[in-house]
Amino acid sequence: MQKYDVAVCGGGFAGISAALAAAREGKKVILFEKQYMLGGLGTAGLVTIYLPLCDGFGHQVSFGIAEELLKLSITYGAEDKYPENWLDNIGTRTEKDKRYEVQYNANVFAILAEKLLLENGVDILYGSYVVDVSTENNRITKLYVENKSGRTEYCVGSIVDATGDCDIAHFAGVPTALFERGNVLAAWYYYTNPSGYHLQMLGDWDIPDVERPGKEEKPLTNRRFTGLDGKELSEQVCLSHKTTLEHWLKKRETDREAVISTIATIPQIRMTRKIVGEYELAHTEMHTYFEDSIGMVSNWKHRGPVYEVPFRTLYNKEMKNLIVAGRCTSVNETLWDVMRVIPCCAVTGQAAGTAAAMTDDFSALDVSKLQEKLRNNGVVIHEKDILE
Repeated sequence: MQKYDVAVCGGGFAGISAALAAAREGKKVILFEKQYMLGGLGTAGLVTIYLPLCDGFGHQVSFGIAEELLKLSITYGAEDKYPENWLDNIGTRTEKDKRYEVQYNANVFAILAEKLLLENGVDILYGSYVVDVSTENNRITKLYVENKSGRTEYCVGSIVDATGDCDIAHFAGVPTALFERGNVLAAWYYYTNPSGYHLQMLGDWDIPDVERPGKEEKPLTNRRFTGLDGKELSEQVCLSHKTTLEHWLKKRETDREAVISTIATIPQIRMTRKIVGEYELAHTEMHTYFEDSIGMVSNWKHRGPVYEVPFRTLYNKEMKNLIVAGRCTSVNETLWDVMRVIPCCAVTGQAAGTAAAMTDDFSALDVSKLQEKLRNNGVVIHEKDILE
């Protein structure tokens, strides 16, 4: 049996942030990732836009590891969306200017993130699924992990569920909720031609947005996908591949030198299952002060809204040593499509990893001490602190 202080399940941006934060607190950390690259949808899924760290009106709201990873992603240059007003202090930051977001190279970021975690002492186990857990007295006592070696038991002090699908909470019997509307089909891919290397964002907005009537493109298919069924996921991927090929062949009619260079290697599913936390954050609670905030996020769809994220959205007291990060957090359905993106994953990941390094009973944690650690690591906790 392998023993670790903190186990992080899932190596997307939330998992990267959680593992990094916990390791920097001096804990023995292992990260399980089912693919053979870090970054999740942000790399293997080709969703390579690091959405805004700012509110769109000149105020940065997400800090700490969220900003560190953004800068890491463009270490060797941005693919697109380079905000010189934020990174180089050139120009202004009004509601008419660029937001603090970038487009980056997926493969470069995955390698750099791996290097960063290894340098900080994180053990990374690729090709590995957590397939079940054992619980006792409202705690997870063991994780059962399968990979090429077979099945291995891990004994851990605290667990961060950054699976994106809230798998660990589900295995442990913690209350969860499903995304009832289902995911639309996406088939993003990269192609090259003489003018360069291009991201083809094939498909509608992730979820049709009623707040922008008339602006949605026609969906690629009327079918919706839960993202939680093996057969369905395989069908979704096959349909995505078919759509990509058809779109590229059509493109070739007018651009004979267009060549597909990269397709997604994981399903481009956005929302599936989330925890029912001690508090559910609603989309109407923008600019709301929360005593137990662990950081802030903006709305990538609209300029203006800022959300403080309560620590209570990251856990359910029924399982003392389990905390979630990323798109698994406890929010209402409208806010879910805001909270699932990279900056939000990094903000909640840093908080979850730091908390996991501090305790194995999240409901009993003194949140003020967690906030102190986060502040010491560059996080701004409350909106009033950026407006003063």
